[in-house]
Amino acid sequence: MRIQGLTSRARRQKVKRWSKALAGLVLFFTTMAMPLAQANTLVATSPIAGSTLKAGPSAITITTEFPLIEEGNEIIVTDPNGKRVDTGILTVLGTDAVAEMKPLETSGVYKVSYLLLSDFDLPLEGSYTFTYSAIVLSTPSASAAPQPTASSTAEPVGSNFGTNLFVIFLLGLSILVLVGMGAYARKIFKEK
Repeated sequence: MRIQGLTSRARRQKVKRWSKALAGLVLFFTTMAMPLAQANTLVATSPIAGSTLKAGPSAITITTEFPLIEEGNEIIVTDPNGKRVDTGILTVLGTDAVAEMKPLETSGVYKVSYLLLSDFDLPLEGSYTFTYSAIVLSTPSASAAPQPTASSTAEPVGSNFGTNLFVIFLLGLSILVLVGMGAYARKIFKEK
């Protein structure tokens, strides 16, 4: 049986080639996305991002999903004036990175910047803030009324690179499926 110059055997071979090409593309994109699925992510912080503390912490702890390597990691804590308030001593305990702190003296927003390395390719880099409110002992006066203060919301922390690449992969895959379905529909309508 001949339709538009192709035998049924030739059509089967053509479909088989397109199927192999599509399977190859799916395999390629899947293997490209695998390392990103294993990228390290932030699990917890202490003090919690966006929190307000009445007492200064003795250490900053950042917990990740995968174990960290011993060397090359960095946690820097700065006060509201930009002065570094961590001691520079960083201890790695499996998935935890612990930075020792100097005693906090100034009230305000403190910034924690981190660069953490695991056995995976991508470093986990980011920052978050917490507020330290030093306790001030004073005698209350009759005219002193509490004033409302504006608070800032904590921004989510973590690496969004893997998520972005996964979404782009899905978009590319959906375009390939759309083109493939369009070609198949065109073929069906030409046969009729």
